[in-house]
Amino acid sequence: MAITVRLDVMLAKRKIRSNELARAVGITEANLSLLKSGKVKGVRFATLEAICKYLNCQPGDLLEYEPDEAEEPQRKAS
Repeated sequence: MAITVRLDVMLAKRKIRSNELARAVGITEANLSLLKSGKVKGVRFATLEAICKYLNCQPGDLLEYEPDEAEEPQRKAS
């Protein structure tokens, strides 16, 4: 997948454990683990907002776009 979740990196930088973050934002540790591993198909903006607020970061600190090398650009020429 072209979107990489970097939540584990931000947790390490902030020295916060997953279970603490899960409690603070109101999600289960299992769901947070799935989010950290990138095994989710989506995330609610309210959840993303709560995570960013607790970690004092921006969504871009947690999510990174890395295009697959095999993919061709989807943009049309002007």
